[in-house]
Amino acid sequence: MREAMAGGPEASEWTDGWAWLRRFWGFVLTATLLGLGTLAYLGPPPPREAAAQPPAVVTPAALPDAAAPVVPATAEAQAATLTDLQDPAPPQNQGQPGPIPPPDPQLLEATHLGALPRVAPDGRTSIRTYGRAFARGEKRPRIAIVVGGLGLHAGLSDEAIRRLPPTTGLAFSPYAQNIQPLLNRARARGMEMLVALPMEPAGYPSNDPGPRALLTTLPAAENAERLRWVLTRMQGYVGAVGALGGMRGERFAQAPELLAGVQDVLRDRGLLYLDPRPEATNSNRAWGRTADVVIDEPATREGVERRLQELERVAKEWGSALGVAGDASPVLLDRITSWATGLEQRGIVLAPVTAILRRPEIPQKETATR
Repeated sequence: MREAMAGGPEASEWTDGWAWLRRFWGFVLTATLLGLGTLAYLGPPPPREAAAQPPAVVTPAALPDAAAPVVPATAEAQAATLTDLQDPAPPQNQGQPGPIPPPDPQLLEATHLGALPRVAPDGRTSIRTYGRAFARGEKRPRIAIVVGGLGLHAGLSDEAIRRLPPTTGLAFSPYAQNIQPLLNRARARGMEMLVALPMEPAGYPSNDPGPRALLTTLPAAENAERLRWVLTRMQGYVGAVGALGGMRGERFAQAPELLAGVQDVLRDRGLLYLDPRPEATNSNRAWGRTADVVIDEPATREGVERRLQELERVAKEWGSALGVAGDASPVLLDRITSWATGLEQRGIVLAPVTAILRRPEIPQKETATR
């Protein structure tokens, strides 16, 4: 040991070992400082991107709940709305009518009851969107027919869709269940669809229009909620008819302010209204028509034939006529199918309901405030 400290061979080796050790730690320290300086210069690393999410599927239930009327955002959209409401008939052309389009989410408003029809932000209405095309230049007298009671009996409803002329309007009961297949088949044939409004009839409560009927004894808010419920039972239809089977809501419709309120709602939501009472004298506040003939009263072979002949007479005298039937009975389907076969040879053309609409009769003072 003393020799090593005195400078012998062992001392040289000892000194060289410490020199290499100092060099090694000097290199590590230098590399560490250089690395820290580089990180400080570059800054912190960017955050990791979140995993890509699949696009959301837009459904009517996911639409915003717009309680207020839809107001277009631009002057062009406002003009489109006015044009559409002034002329709500579907596009008229000389070509062959095709299927009715499927429900458009832009024409639906999400509510706690379901998807409620509305005027689209660009001004389109259900009348135009789901109406059957018809030649605007047609000069022959026109007859439109609406058959009700659809959806309650699957077999008869399917037969009505298959056998009736495709211009026939179909009114579905709001109490019907599992009607989507029927709606799809009717849409494929190009048939216009309506929802039947259950309203308090003559002879109520012996004549029962069901648990969601609009009644003269209910508060306005309750009737409004029931009307919204009815309008959400199906989608992709042109409007409503105030008849549920053979019950035509006479007692409710005889209260002018009640019927006016219903028609106001339908008009503001881009829907038409058909009054099934041929004797009705009230003004129509929605685009629509009052029935000229109830075809199935009585619902016998001879009775239906007489009513169809009366419908022809009215059409020839006035240029157009609307016939309504409460239920799609076998007798009714058979008689309408047979009658329609030779109709054009007699100088009359079958037309969809949207081809014979009449303009709303809104008081001038009220129109100015809208």
